[in-house]
Amino acid sequence: MHLLSFSGTARAAGLLLGYAADRLLADPARWHPVSGFGRMAKALETVTYRDSRLFGVLHAGTLIGGAAGLGIVTARTAQRGGWAGEAAGTAVATWVVLGGTSLGRTGAAMARHLEVGDLTAARALLPCLCGRDPSGLGVDGLTRAALESVAENTSDAAVGALVWGALAGIPGLFAYRASNTLDAMVGYRSPKYRNFGWSAARWDDAVNLFPARLTGVLTVVAASTVGGSTVEAWEVWRRDAAEHPSPNAGVAEASAAGALGISLGGRTEYAHGVEMRPRLGSGRSPEPVDLDRAVQLSSAAQGGAALVSAALAVAVGQLCFRRRSRC
Repeated sequence: MHLLSFSGTARAAGLLLGYAADRLLADPARWHPVSGFGRMAKALETVTYRDSRLFGVLHAGTLIGGAAGLGIVTARTAQRGGWAGEAAGTAVATWVVLGGTSLGRTGAAMARHLEVGDLTAARALLPCLCGRDPSGLGVDGLTRAALESVAENTSDAAVGALVWGALAGIPGLFAYRASNTLDAMVGYRSPKYRNFGWSAARWDDAVNLFPARLTGVLTVVAASTVGGSTVEAWEVWRRDAAEHPSPNAGVAEASAAGALGISLGGRTEYAHGVEMRPRLGSGRSPEPVDLDRAVQLSSAAQGGAALVSAALAVAVGQLCFRRRSRC
């Protein structure tokens, strides 16, 4: 088998092994590289910050480009070990950047707090899922915030990483996670970051266009696993997703709302202000039990994404083989 095609199967195997490691072990408990990247980004911001789109481009380009460069070095090092080395390197990188299992565990823990009415614990946990202000939220608001976050982050924390790992290997994994993390840090429409975070937010939108829609497809397909309707999931996606201010979150949230038979959207409070989100779906308001169902739906979509991404990695390897080029 030609080296390029050979590399595609190694990449596919690494993605599946990394996904399995995330399911078994969740995120690394200590010395998480993503946390280290976040600290580095914050330190760099003290030097690069200006209320300017140009300086925002410089900030984002330095960090994302640096992550991609580190990925290239890591990939070349792994490739020296042949098929097994590349598969192992991809597996470790995939495990490090995936956050799907931790997302599900946090969502399930939030459901437990809400089911017993422990709003103090639920409010303390919400920042682990999203950047909303939990102080004034009751059971309904906390449930909706957590469920919308689980739906959106199914794409951001899992599907997107797997897709870019399939398309670009370890550099794709590292650059994607850097993009997503940076967007979470500075991609807000607050007075401070409206200009400086503009490029990070737009870049994150671009790299998630395909992963978000794959998440939508997988959510539609998995609707029956949580007692939902595939038809309704598709119809809500088609009808409501475009009303959301995010071109990607709208797809993930609308398809999940349809699959679960609920409605999402409404008044949404952030530290920088209040946004009125459009109504997604035509069902009842979500309840804590629906958060458990959303976690199950997310897990099903993530499993489907692992299989699709492995197949995509093999296809990319075959395409490179035919073109006699390097991946």
